[in-house]
Amino acid sequence: MGYRKLGLTTGHRRAMFRNLVTSLFREERIKTTQPRAKEIRRIAEKMITLAKRGDLAARRQVLQYIWEEDVVRKLFDDIAPKYADRQGGFTRILKLGPRRGDAADMVYLELV
Repeated sequence: MGYRKLGLTTGHRRAMFRNLVTSLFREERIKTTQPRAKEIRRIAEKMITLAKRGDLAARRQVLQYIWEEDVVRKLFDDIAPKYADRQGGFTRILKLGPRRGDAADMVYLELV
């Protein structure tokens, strides 16, 4: 299979991914579980690659996924130019250790 289901229904999973990607670009660093971070990283890398193109079609593709226009504006105007000379690897996962309660592996997912 090509992706992790994370024990969620399709709609819940898509909404969670959309919210986490939006938060990542707004805050530039989020704290989440390791499996979620690995899935979010895939989506975020694609969004940054689209933003590097910078044309109207790319902006509309990103707006289909990230509904908050201020976050999309930040992605295109601030974040994408930083990675203009970089081919990939725009995000970094830093391990924090197990979460108290359920011992899930917690990580920071941040923009490099």
